[in-house]
Amino acid sequence: MSIVEHHNDEMFSGTKEVAENLKIEVSKLQPWIDEHVPDAGAIKLIEQFKGGQSNPTYKITTEGRSLVLRRKPPGKLLRSAHAVDREYRVITALYETDVPVPKTYGLCEDEDVAGTAFFVMDFLDGDIFWNHSLPSLKKEDRIKIFQNKNKTLAALHNVDYKKIDLESYGKHGNYVSRQIETWSRQYRASETDNIEAMNNLIEWLPQNIPDDDETSIVHGDFRLDNMVYKNNDVIGVLDWELSTLGHPIADFSYHCLTWRTDAIFYDYPKLKELGIPNEMEYRNMYSENTGKDLSANWEYYMAFNIFKVAAICQGILGRVRDGTAANKHAEDRGMKVYPLSEAAWDIVEKNFR
Repeated sequence: MSIVEHHNDEMFSGTKEVAENLKIEVSKLQPWIDEHVPDAGAIKLIEQFKGGQSNPTYKITTEGRSLVLRRKPPGKLLRSAHAVDREYRVITALYETDVPVPKTYGLCEDEDVAGTAFFVMDFLDGDIFWNHSLPSLKKEDRIKIFQNKNKTLAALHNVDYKKIDLESYGKHGNYVSRQIETWSRQYRASETDNIEAMNNLIEWLPQNIPDDDETSIVHGDFRLDNMVYKNNDVIGVLDWELSTLGHPIADFSYHCLTWRTDAIFYDYPKLKELGIPNEMEYRNMYSENTGKDLSANWEYYMAFNIFKVAAICQGILGRVRDGTAANKHAEDRGMKVYPLSEAAWDIVEKNFR
């Protein structure tokens, strides 16, 4: 069972010509750049990044620098979706901390400039990796990549969100309870089949939430390909669309799902050979970086996060049923609700029954 799709890094890295429906007029953007970005100079080129972002993202090359513009997609959107203003707020606040993020230059909510709201930040010139086993790197480099992404997430969870004025960035407490409620509701809304494992999880998870509630900034989708690396260091964390105030252990264990969903990551001798830590080694690394003991409730958080991904897959199946799924692989991905829900319920049966 794998929800991880291995891609060639080149397939998603870099830029392409801007899609026709996403073009931005230089004549409208230039005055905004002149006002907000010191020493930028004239815009020479606008390209679109290839990666699969839900918010269209552009590389803006000017006479003086390289910038990134991230905007809401055009069209009718859910009110809370594609919140570039929230992304701008969190990246700007974190720039003053140990968490590596690009410098931001401003948020524009005037839709006449680029068609939708957007913000601009520095372009970070580094590497983005899509394949978790890092086949293009040497063993010693892989070790450093894993150490540094662990250290980066720990740094985020250690940030005092009150000190950087993010106290109103999300609700405080009961994050796991609220997430279970949300994803159970989403699952029921798109249900196409009676899946016993999902029914069991929806009943069991809310009744067994660990008594370890705490609040930190959470990224919500902290993945290898949401980081920019240079010389094995993380120089920037990207794609903050799902960030909020939440439970750090839920955020970290979601990040660790690779060890439960990617076949190579089950194979501990293979991991050793590659220079990639196994799940327990990686978990212990995080404990050293944060001082948090994760052993007591680890399996609960794994079951919870696999349930969450299963609910997301069911949402995809619902869109396939309704004829609104855009991706030709949507049905294959949606069908993973079956093995994922079985895997999550299996964790419960092995550890808690």
